[in-house]
Amino acid sequence: MPKKIIGRTDKADFPLLNLYDIDVKVDSGAYTSSIHCHKVKIEDGLLKCTFYDKGHPLYNGKEIIFKTYDIAKVKSSNGIVQERYKVKTTILIFNKKYKINLTLSTRDDMKFPILIGRRFLNKKFVVDVSLKNLSYQKKN
Repeated sequence: MPKKIIGRTDKADFPLLNLYDIDVKVDSGAYTSSIHCHKVKIEDGLLKCTFYDKGHPLYNGKEIIFKTYDIAKVKSSNGIVQERYKVKTTILIFNKKYKINLTLSTRDDMKFPILIGRRFLNKKFVVDVSLKNLSYQKKN
């Protein structure tokens, strides 16, 4: 199957998380994909989190609950290793649904709430950094 060309940024849907037209940054230097998470807590063996901060225009206060999750060790670009919760969900991009693993992180200081890493990109996409929003432009 030929690889699709993806630009350096795009918008994607995460239907299981009720997130639509979310800005994503494609980062072939990052191994894992991550999503900004405002609050994360474990209660009765369930992982509960909120994806938007109170000041965000899409904030609705809704908690997303994950029955299954893992803990992953993630090394940042400056070499610091963090333990983060990792969840499995789906991403809708180029009008196709894919499985994706996302680590939960605080990306308050980042422009894009979701970072797509090379583990997801591998064997599916080729990155052209001169382009952006290719999937969003083709959205039905």
